[in-house]
Amino acid sequence: MKKYLNLILLLLATSGAFGFAQTSQPAIIEDFKPSTLNQPGKEYPMVNSQGYVRFRIQAPLAQSVTVSLGLGGRGGTKLTKAADSTWVGTTEGPMDEGFHYYHLNIDGGIFNDPGALNFYGSIRWESGIEIPAHDQDFYALKDVPHGNVQQILFPSKSTGTSRRAFVYTPPSYYKDQNKRYPVLYLQHGWGEDETAWSNQGHANLILDNLIAEGKIKPFIIVMTYGMTNEVKFGKIREFDIKPFQTVLVNELIPFVDANFQTISDQKHRAMAGLSMGGMETKTITLANLDKFAYIGLFSGGTFSMEDVNNTPGFKEKVKLTFVSFGSRELENRRAGFGGGDPKVNAEALKQANINSVFYVSPETAHEFLSWRRSLREFAPLLFKD
Repeated sequence: MKKYLNLILLLLATSGAFGFAQTSQPAIIEDFKPSTLNQPGKEYPMVNSQGYVRFRIQAPLAQSVTVSLGLGGRGGTKLTKAADSTWVGTTEGPMDEGFHYYHLNIDGGIFNDPGALNFYGSIRWESGIEIPAHDQDFYALKDVPHGNVQQILFPSKSTGTSRRAFVYTPPSYYKDQNKRYPVLYLQHGWGEDETAWSNQGHANLILDNLIAEGKIKPFIIVMTYGMTNEVKFGKIREFDIKPFQTVLVNELIPFVDANFQTISDQKHRAMAGLSMGGMETKTITLANLDKFAYIGLFSGGTFSMEDVNNTPGFKEKVKLTFVSFGSRELENRRAGFGGGDPKVNAEALKQANINSVFYVSPETAHEFLSWRRSLREFAPLLFKD
């Protein structure tokens, strides 16, 4: 499993959490509007039509204020104290489209922006900002039938406690108690938790829109904490997946099948994950092919012919392997990917008559727009039978 952990470390190191959309910057257009992720009634932070972000922070006694968003000298966006004792500043360049975490550094202390909503990432609640994407329609809140995202608590004998998961049920779920649905187990990345795919990823809205457009058959999504944050970032190589595998396979899946209208067989069950959640997905599914037929790795590894040949029953049991990356992840790699080139691997699997799909999200890095798009591409491929 170490080679998969090394892959995750490589991706985090090379992709850049806050990439600029371009290197030569145009003149800034003064059409800034409050971010869609601002606290109610808060004007700042603001985003313009080019993707620049402008901040205004009230910290009259501070000596320095820097925003982690942006690469101003690799220290972030440095703010300047204005005449009214507020701190103001604009990112040096436009940001990549989509969602970004950020925080403030005020005189050496880390704080969240009081103007922005908070999202769990980097093993803490971080401020969040959304740069409008040109293709954001697929995860937009629309006037279509909506599914339900509910919190559940399930017993876990292996950990000696009750654990939490969030379950998305499609709009038709409560209309027919006799109808049963396939299930996708969807994992977050390192530093995040079971709230990420709903809050940052808009997984429920993506599914609602795909269902409304007739592009997918309705299915259930289950999102739970992958126990990835119980080791510090520098110690990720020491992560032991066995406790989480026990929780997922032996405790959560039986609970979901007993309490929801699921089709509880292998060919109607999928697993996918982003970044370290992709590593978890690959490790768990290959060890439990009797449980999962569809597998998705979003910026979290690749499937090689070595994986196929070393996993008995792979060709017979796996109905789909889906691997995706942001284009900037592929452009910025320094030492290749663990397990080989993902595009070459995907083609090799195709040649071996395995249903293998490789997707690249344009102009994105190791970030949620890559993974939102990946879910949009992955979902229509599931449960075709």
